[in-house]
Amino acid sequence: MLTVLMIISILLIIIVLLQSGKAESGNIITGGNADLFMNRKERGGELFITRLTYVLGIAFFVICIIMDM
Repeated sequence: MLTVLMIISILLIIIVLLQSGKAESGNIITGGNADLFMNRKERGGELFITRLTYVLGIAFFVICIIMDM
């Protein structure tokens, strides 16, 4: 189970690093988040990476909770 957790955590790190920046660095520093909650349609690879991030994140937390019991 520990091996699966390590694999999921490494994949999660890689997938998060592959995501295109949804907030530019200038907005992070200056606090300008006017378009942070804009409706943006994700298509193709970007949608797949977002969904894969959700799945890996949920799997990570579920395995952590199972291992804690």
